[in-house]
Amino acid sequence: MKKLDWYILKRFLTTFFFMLMVIMLIAVVFDVSEKIDDFFKNSAPLSKILFDYYLNFVLYFSTLLSPLLIFISVIFFTSKLASNTEIVAVLSAGVSFQRMLLPYFIGATLLAGSALFLNHWLVPHANVTRLEFEEAYLRSPYRNYDRNIHRQVEPEKFVYFESYNAAKDIGYKFAYEVWEEGILRSKIIGDYARWDSLEQKWLVKNYQIRRYEGDEEFLEKGTDYLQSFNFTPADFERRIDSHTQAMDYAQLTAFINKSKDEGSEYVSYYKLELYNRTALPFSTYILTLIGVAVSSRKVRGGLGLHLAFGILIVFAFIMSMKVSAVYATNAGADPLLATWIPNIMFGVLAAYLYRVAPK
Repeated sequence: MKKLDWYILKRFLTTFFFMLMVIMLIAVVFDVSEKIDDFFKNSAPLSKILFDYYLNFVLYFSTLLSPLLIFISVIFFTSKLASNTEIVAVLSAGVSFQRMLLPYFIGATLLAGSALFLNHWLVPHANVTRLEFEEAYLRSPYRNYDRNIHRQVEPEKFVYFESYNAAKDIGYKFAYEVWEEGILRSKIIGDYARWDSLEQKWLVKNYQIRRYEGDEEFLEKGTDYLQSFNFTPADFERRIDSHTQAMDYAQLTAFINKSKDEGSEYVSYYKLELYNRTALPFSTYILTLIGVAVSSRKVRGGLGLHLAFGILIVFAFIMSMKVSAVYATNAGADPLLATWIPNIMFGVLAAYLYRVAPK
């Protein structure tokens, strides 16, 4: 690499890490001011606050925000290069605009590659500790507000609750069905099913069991029916966001496949979580190209105008991500396409800005 490449790459990385440090410091200060009463009220140990919560808090949000901070960093230092006529000098010396982009994309590759590793493997494991801290010291006890819960717990085995009380581990209006080649073989119904933590089984109250053998039907009734099923209270006591944030790539992929078999209504949400872990780091390349194309031109207003445009792009990018996510979860759009729509839209914008950028 030439001196110019090292110079641009060094400015790129130092500006990014400086901005990341400042933003994370501000985020921690605001978060402390918001949660300090909870820390004292719940007697959270200082060591857990610092290492279990804030260390992983910084890791999670720095990875989440890195593409947008990279974009602002590129605009910030490239605009300063342009205002000092350094960009003009580079282009006048015979270095092509395409060649000047090389150190930018080397920096983007280093940061995007790190983000991919963090998103898919390291951050989910760090989130386990952070989320356990939040459950212990910050969040209210989980309540399941879902109604008419249907789950496939094994192939051709289905469980139903009209509602579920997570605090008492009780599911009301319980039903359990076993099918075989599309034919109903048995069905258990009861007023409710309560988890017996000592027996590690479900106690079905006021039950009826219907078994079907050929054309014959057998009925059994009773007050208490203690039985093991292939599901536990943990399957109904999960916060959707927390549960998926704490899974690495392999775990989340397996969980999505299991949720498909269960007929979960949240499969689209789980897929968005998985695909975003790749799409967001990839957006680093697109936002880097937009940042260089916009800020390499020396204009009246300089850095302030470039930063204003950059902030506008950031808001538009975040808005497009939110809209596409809602489109996938509520309108039945393909989650993979919805995840990549912002990159496609801003990729087109990047190609246009690159074409009209000063060469």
